[in-house]
Amino acid sequence: MRVALGVGGGIAAYKAAELARALQDRGCQVEVILTAAAQQFIQPLTFAALTGRRVITGLFGATPDEVLSSSIEHIRVARESDALVVAPATADLLAKFAHGLADDFLSTLYLAFTGAVVLAPAMNTNMWSHPATRANLEALRGRGHRIVEPGEGALACGMVGPGRLAEPEHIAEIVMAGAGMRRDLEGETVLVTAGPTEEPLDAVRFVSNRSSGKMGYAVAEEALARGAKVILVSGPVSITAPAGVELIRVRTAIEMRDAVLENLGRATMIVKAAAVADYHLANVPAGKIKKTTERLTLELDPTPDILAEAGRRKGDRLLIGFAAETGRLVGEARRKLEAKNCDMIVANAVNQSGAGFGSEENEVTLVLRTGDIIPLPRAPKREVAGRIFDHALQLRLALHAAAR
Repeated sequence: MRVALGVGGGIAAYKAAELARALQDRGCQVEVILTAAAQQFIQPLTFAALTGRRVITGLFGATPDEVLSSSIEHIRVARESDALVVAPATADLLAKFAHGLADDFLSTLYLAFTGAVVLAPAMNTNMWSHPATRANLEALRGRGHRIVEPGEGALACGMVGPGRLAEPEHIAEIVMAGAGMRRDLEGETVLVTAGPTEEPLDAVRFVSNRSSGKMGYAVAEEALARGAKVILVSGPVSITAPAGVELIRVRTAIEMRDAVLENLGRATMIVKAAAVADYHLANVPAGKIKKTTERLTLELDPTPDILAEAGRRKGDRLLIGFAAETGRLVGEARRKLEAKNCDMIVANAVNQSGAGFGSEENEVTLVLRTGDIIPLPRAPKREVAGRIFDHALQLRLALHAAAR
């Protein structure tokens, strides 16, 4: 595999040399592009010695012949590379990529490149948390790019918090396994549900839950990157859907049920990651309920059990459900798997700090129809999604073998 490795200007640039070596150890041919700022931290000779290739340091050469050659070199690199990896991806580079600016070789290459893109950000904690950076990251995720989340710890600026470049070995593994290099879902149509539902109480009020939709959207993004056609049925969320999915927006549990059952026949795999409300008000007033000093009592009816209905109709499709629990994690997941005819339940404890609802990471346990129980360590949600699909494909083979 041929990898274009872009190196941004930051103290973490030295780790890019380790990344180049890690990629080569995995059989990759690596061509390095250094931004002008990166050259203030690490010299081209380092990468030339490691890769055995000339390092690209600018958009234009020094002589007329070099200018003519380099002016189209970004097209050559774009055509010849299977993946574009940028580490460290600085706040400046994320902004350029998000907004389509092209004023140097790396940003010009980005616009010309049509393959898998992996971005490993590294920056000051405040820069990482700034709304502009968060918006740029969402835009890049929406294009299907893989973001390798930075680690937390002491930074070169003296602050402590998120912003450290992920370890080179980890980035290399992501490049090899989760950046669309594997196309093991080609030919699949994956139906994904994500986000919460909102159940109206009157014209202005509703009941809902704390689901952000991030896990379901990560599942959709991962399936898309691995070659699947993706139908994403989404409740109300504030994040951008990955480019390339077929997005169906819904609000209530009944609307989600109708969308799922309408598209069930098109799917080969169903992943029910949505946090569907369990109860709704059957007869919603047309206007607003006025506040008084009296106690208000509302009678709520159960919403449709979408997972159970999908389980009754799934046929030979693989059905994966999610279970958000506060206790008896594995026991409740097993009960749900049997009661709703699922093949896998992804169970997570919603009362754990830093994972689950609203967070960037998740820590789950997979409960399989084969009886296997597989705990997955805490990781970014996209990485968790990748591992869910890894085990789902293995599970399908085991189920087919057992059915023979």
